[in-house]
Amino acid sequence: MINDIQNRASARMRKSIEALTHELAKIRTGRAHPGLLEHITVSYYGAELPISQTASISVEDARTLAVTPWEKSMVPAVEKAILTSDLGLNPSTAGSVIRVPLPALTEQRRRDLIKVVRQEAENGRVAIRNIRRDANAELKEALKGKKISEDEERRSQEQIQKLTDQFIKQVDKLLEEKEADLLSL
Repeated sequence: MINDIQNRASARMRKSIEALTHELAKIRTGRAHPGLLEHITVSYYGAELPISQTASISVEDARTLAVTPWEKSMVPAVEKAILTSDLGLNPSTAGSVIRVPLPALTEQRRRDLIKVVRQEAENGRVAIRNIRRDANAELKEALKGKKISEDEERRSQEQIQKLTDQFIKQVDKLLEEKEADLLSL
């Protein structure tokens, strides 16, 4: 029972780290990477699909992405989706290839992005702490139901706290790496 609670908490915390990593990948640094466009959806015959399901995205050089729609008729729709996205990018079409140049980040934009990154990291920490709270509540319920002893509950809470500390260190490490990435160039 105690192991189940700890394993569930650990798995949920791992998922929180994965979600944070995914969110941080969306935040653009000075380099081009296909993950920047992952959240963009394209209107494809009346359905909204992720851009990765309608086109291939590759890195042409350090500051340019090349998007190649699988159907030539989709070029205008993909280009429009990139243009209207929240990324502020201006794609240019050359035949069936859409080139997306990434402008250099200004100092002010870097500071703004660092604030966003810090907020995402804080959201990750809060999620991990909420998982700890839920696990501790489960332990208290088990104690009330006389399924575990007070000593087992105390030991389990200490284990869950160690888990929490470990995952929060991972969040801090991800934050540190992303900030360094944003400040470099």
